[in-house]
Amino acid sequence: MRYTTRDLVYIGVFGALWGAVEISLGSVLHALSVPFSGAVLTGIGLTMALVGRLFVPRPGSVLLIGLVTAFLKMFSLGGIVVNPMIGIAAEAVLAELALTALGRPSRPSFVAAGMLAVLWALAHPFFTSGILGGQGLATVLGWTLEKGARVLGITPSAAAAILALLIGIHLLIGAVAGLLAWDVGRAVEARLRPVRRA
Repeated sequence: MRYTTRDLVYIGVFGALWGAVEISLGSVLHALSVPFSGAVLTGIGLTMALVGRLFVPRPGSVLLIGLVTAFLKMFSLGGIVVNPMIGIAAEAVLAELALTALGRPSRPSFVAAGMLAVLWALAHPFFTSGILGGQGLATVLGWTLEKGARVLGITPSAAAAILALLIGIHLLIGAVAGLLAWDVGRAVEARLRPVRRA
């Protein structure tokens, strides 16, 4: 798939917007230990990437936007941060897979892309810390349940309920991101579209 110069400019712009959010707001949310900060960041970033898909309606555009963002994440305070870069790339891949599987961009495909990508924010520690970091999946599951219990105000022994709620919250954030991206993107498109003479 060939991209025009205009397409590449849009990809760079939306990737830079997502990157700016990751570098600025991301640092603040993590420093303040805001609950579900990873899911919120992914939701905001995916909203921008999906709007970008409407401006560059070609397969692979969301993936490229994500790769631009991951590259820009290298310039975060503290130097190169590999785990967040992996996370951003994985989110873009999952969103792209959902969009490709469901065909032409639509509200349902945007919702599916948002949900799948934001769900990765929950699965990400299992991959980076559990598998790549060698901590083990059981250890990461324990951390997840403990943190989830604290945030949700549920006893840690209610593992099934905690996991169900965490998954549901992530899916909800992703669905909202997809809906917002579709509505905002279409509204911006309509405003930028030249008025046709009757």
